[in-house]
Amino acid sequence: MFLRFYLFVALLVLTCQAVDAQRANPYGLSIINDVPAFLRTVELDSNKAFVEITDYAPTIALDIKYATTQNVFYTQLYKQPRAYVRLPVAKALAAVQTDLASKGVGLKVYDAYRPYSVTCQMFEMLPDTVYMGLPRQGSRHNRGVALDLTLIDLKTGNELRMPTPFDALVYASHPNFDRLPADVIRNRDLLKATMQAHGFTVDPVEWWHYNYKTNTTFELLDLSFDEIAKTLHRPATKQRSRRR
Repeated sequence: MFLRFYLFVALLVLTCQAVDAQRANPYGLSIINDVPAFLRTVELDSNKAFVEITDYAPTIALDIKYATTQNVFYTQLYKQPRAYVRLPVAKALAAVQTDLASKGVGLKVYDAYRPYSVTCQMFEMLPDTVYMGLPRQGSRHNRGVALDLTLIDLKTGNELRMPTPFDALVYASHPNFDRLPADVIRNRDLLKATMQAHGFTVDPVEWWHYNYKTNTTFELLDLSFDEIAKTLHRPATKQRSRRR
């Protein structure tokens, strides 16, 4: 009788845990939400490490919109204006920046890694299935391999003219929309061609959104910026300067 009782209790606990997990992610997605689990993936593949973009390309400008209220949600979604990506993404961005600099322009990043819970929060506020990341799928931002960005003039820091502002949910945001001034098309196409040359693909409905092409499976993550900061991989030069 006692054995049956203990088996019943154990089954009840497991059932409750399964229900809680289902409540946390009703779509059945596998999401890493603790630092030790994430670090285990990095031990198996160092390319899965997170880095800060400006550690690899210091001249890339940052304007992290979701760390402010100046965004489509009119809500501050990040506590800090940080731009984290996986290691190979940062290296590719550095190459993009070098190519663009020869033309007097550079990148400005609006968003990079985004915790999965923020994707869910965004969709709750704006449940659009065309432009929003879908909680049932997760976003490449949640995997650390997507960026929202634009071009700036390196001398002035001013943004080059593009088809729309960032996060404009309109048809003109589509990267192939052509009813635009010639200089706007040139700017957009320069960004697209340079990013594509270094392994990125543009989103079909957002001229500013780029995904890094890779055969590696980068897991969905729901780690805060503070948690990511504890795991950062630093370039050798940065590590030496920090030791000094």
